[in-house]
This record gives sequence, C-alpha cells and structure tokens, in this order.
Amino acid sequence: MQHARVGVIGSGAWGLALARLFSREGHEVTVWSESEQTVERLRETRVIPLPNDPELPADIALTTSVEEACADKDVVVFVTSSRFVRSMAAQAAPFLGPKTILVCATKGLEEGTMDTMTEVIANELSKVRPELTPAVVALSGPSHAEEVAFDMPTCIVAASDDKDAALLVQRLFSGDVLRVYTSDDVRGVELCGAIKNVIALACGIARGLGFGDNSSAALITRGIAEMRRLGTAFGCDPETFFGLACTGDLVVTAGSLHSRNLRCGKMIGSGMPVDEAVKKVGAVIEGLNALPAVLELSQRLRVEMPICEMVDRVVSGEVAPEDATALLMGRELKAEGPAAYED
Repeated sequence: MQHARVGVIGSGAWGLALARLFSREGHEVTVWSESEQTVERLRETRVIPLPNDPELPADIALTTSVEEACADKDVVVFVTSSRFVRSMAAQAAPFLGPKTILVCATKGLEEGTMDTMTEVIANELSKVRPELTPAVVALSGPSHAEEVAFDMPTCIVAASDDKDAALLVQRLFSGDVLRVYTSDDVRGVELCGAIKNVIALACGIARGLGFGDNSSAALITRGIAEMRRLGTAFGCDPETFFGLACTGDLVVTAGSLHSRNLRCGKMIGSGMPVDEAVKKVGAVIEGLNALPAVLELSQRLRVEMPICEMVDRVVSGEVAPEDATALLMGRELKAEGPAAYED
C-alpha cells in the first residue's frame, strides 16, 4: 500500500499538522472536527491555527461526520484530548472496516482504569464491535506540532503488538520530514508519553520559581528514573526509557516554550492559580489529565515517584511551589542507580 486513505479524528494543532504531513506524503486525508464552526473556518482560511499560519493543503477534506472520516479508510488516526479517546472510539466503531489500522497519536493514561490510550481504543471497540479485532498502533515521540507543520525533520515511534501494522505505519508515514521507528513495547511507549507531561509540569514550576538549567537537568534525569522504575514494574522494556518515546519526548516537552505543560507549570510556579494558568495557556494540559492515573498506578505497583507526587501536591494546593523544592531537596540521600557502597 503506497498511498492510503487516512481519517484523522481531531482538528487541533497536532491533528492538523499530522494531516498536512500525511497529505504531503500523497495520502488521501479527511479530518474530523466536532465543530462546524471550526470546519468552516479551516475551509475558508486553509491555515493551521499556529504561529506564522502554516498552510493546510487544499486537498484535505474537512467534516463533522464521524462516518465520513472513518468509513472506507485504510488508517484512522485518533488525535483528540485523552479524555475523549474512549467516546470517539465508540463513535468511530460502527464505521470501521475489518482491515482498518487504528493509530493513536494521543498521549495519556485513563484515570480509574489506568489504561493506555491504545488499550482504551481496543477495549471500547470490543464492547461496540466485538467481531472486530483491528490492529492498534501508538504513535509517540518528540513532535511539536509547531515544527511538524513547517516540515522540520522529526523522529517518532510506531509501537504495536502487531508487527505488520507497525511496519505498515512506518512505511506509510516516513518521508523526508518524518522518520518513524518501530517498537513492540506498546505499554512502555505510551507510559512515557503520559508521564513526560507530568515531569514537564515540574520543570515549568521550577522555571516559574526562577531556577535555571541545573534544576531542569536534574528534574529531567531523575524524572526518567521515575518513569523507568514505574515502567519496569509495569512490565515494560527498560530500553524504551532511553529512546525517543521517553528521553526524546521528555527533553523536548520539558525544554521548549512550544510545550503547553512547561508553560502551564511556569505560571503555576510563579504563583498563578492552576485554573487560571490552564485558561491562559488556552489548550488541554495533558500532564494534569494524566497525573491522577500516574499516581494511582505508582501506588498500586508500590513505586516511589517523588517528583510526580510533589507536582500533585503543588497543583492540588497542598504545598506551595517554593516549599516543594525544599521537600524534594531534603529527601533521604541515596546512591544513583543500583550500586551502593559497602560498609
């Protein structure tokens, strides 16, 4: 399959940047939005709502019909907020074909179930269309929409239990702008995509307190340690935590002003109430969405995650940002890694 019919469920910046990229690679693309107003605006302007107005190709179809976005498609890509992935999977289910490959480009963990986003999709489809057993692929990695939309080289990971599906997504979407690697550690790739947003909030809080690069480097490095501890306890491949889905995505999310989570954390660290900070960013803050599930999973697996726990205490108002720093720095001293001095 050289060229594919692709449905994109979601008309945010990331969904539109992916749609633009897929169109650029010669695929037939249809983008779904729940808002007729959004569809009309995109049809009229043909620009993605990002700085410098990247162009939305004229051959991309726009619709508010889930059926139109999903029926007779080779690939359907979910790019909604994590909180809407389950409901969108249910809406899409009646229109999916037996060979449709489902791709999830949304990062997060579902509160309550602790399901990853591909698990959410698969579980919901099994309820609505039990006769369907579609391949589901997680698409993750360091990929700011602001850069993908301007054809800046980007590397990501396609992870699936279905090797053929992962390889097909890799072939379909790789080109001179996007390079796709494959992985069979779906849970590890998706866990990284969720937790890195929480660590980025922590880095933003530190920036808001006036701290510099040393603090960010420490939070990123020790954040990776927390992600790896939780991931290995969850049955993930430790190597995943040194790749694009973890180290790569965390570095870009915790160090770039394109990052909503970083910007939100920075405002919280400077003393702004959480609700006001979210409103000022003007977009979904997935680190806040993922936080309850991350902490619930860490408690269930008995894994210590002090940075994530402190972010939760700060955003809940239990601890002031400046006090959180003292609590983290005053923790019991330890060795880095498994080695320890003998008496």
